[in-house]
Amino acid sequence: MGEPALARGIDLAAFSIALTMRLRAARIPVTEGGAAEFARALSALRPTSMSRLYWAARLTLVRRQTDLAGFDRVFLGVFGASLLAMDPNARRAPRDSHPDAPVAAFASRSGVESVEPHGVGLPWSTMPAVRVARERDDEGPSLPLRLPGRLEALEGRPFGQFREDELRALRSWLDRASVTWPQRRTRRRRRHPTGRRIALRETIARSRRTGWETLTIVRTRPVIRPRRMVMLCDVSQSMQPYSDVYLHLMRAAVTRGDAEVFAFSTRLTRLTAVLAHRSAEAAIAHANDKVVDRFGGTHIGGSVRALLASHHGSAVRGAVVLIASDGWDSDSPEELGAAMARLHRRAYRVVWLNPRAGATGFEPLVGAMAAALPYCDRFLAADTLIAVREALAVLGTAAWVGR
Repeated sequence: MGEPALARGIDLAAFSIALTMRLRAARIPVTEGGAAEFARALSALRPTSMSRLYWAARLTLVRRQTDLAGFDRVFLGVFGASLLAMDPNARRAPRDSHPDAPVAAFASRSGVESVEPHGVGLPWSTMPAVRVARERDDEGPSLPLRLPGRLEALEGRPFGQFREDELRALRSWLDRASVTWPQRRTRRRRRHPTGRRIALRETIARSRRTGWETLTIVRTRPVIRPRRMVMLCDVSQSMQPYSDVYLHLMRAAVTRGDAEVFAFSTRLTRLTAVLAHRSAEAAIAHANDKVVDRFGGTHIGGSVRALLASHHGSAVRGAVVLIASDGWDSDSPEELGAAMARLHRRAYRVVWLNPRAGATGFEPLVGAMAAALPYCDRFLAADTLIAVREALAVLGTAAWVGR
């Protein structure tokens, strides 16, 4: 007779959804497909130890290496401190008991050893043990944009698999979404009751009314202005499933922020004035008509060099530059590396959105992407709604505010 299953008597679907919701609360993106795979893995594997349960959850729920530490924190917090109510029948506990106390039955139902609070018993072979508590300063950017119910079920599906009606719903959401764009701190200051700096001149002037006794302290804070964004969208053949979505995203930046937008395939085309049209459908249609080299080859290095050499190159200075491309370039990697080095010296930040980065096992080790990566401040996947929301949260986070 084999070892007793750890999850015997547990509703696997409810357990999978509960753990998925806990991971999402910790800002670890988990798709519906991943939750379903985890439930199927539990059904087929029937884990007999916490180690087997850990790897079943990690291999099906975690998509990116950067989420491993957060996943370990959640897993250790759940099974080390018994914080997750996984069994629906356990919720019928008496009122005088601790609300999370019945959860310990999950680990003790089959007599399996519990997890030690510092990672003992867990397979930490690929990374060191992590603390359960998470400092507030270490939290990643939140995802403030809410999705409509129709798109919420599609947030983990790549854009290339969307149907036409689903793409229309996505474009409509991008046109209406309230996005927080990058900001900058100017040298001007204004009065504010919670400002950190004291305006000495105004404070002394007010004290003249009270016999030079300082009764009112005037505080100031910097004036915040939108930071310019320069956005370049790859519209070559390999970017066909994603370029339309990226153009709608860039149109939102033009209509609601301070942005310059360019499309490139074999040459660079400015689309700022075209995308500023009131109608989103008309703006995209005019943009498609203006880009005559759409779905052709790709010259990323030449396009970046052309931007810096044009009279629009001054717009890059102090701006957040967003490049949306899969990194397939007909130009030599050395040419792209030289152009990206100039761009990085002139821009405030350089962000690269690569839809291929969301694929399992993707590593930008060779070719143009490897040459450009050292000059990118952020390298993000942008193949799903989850990835796009993360990219928007990164762009709008307070960490981007600077001089």
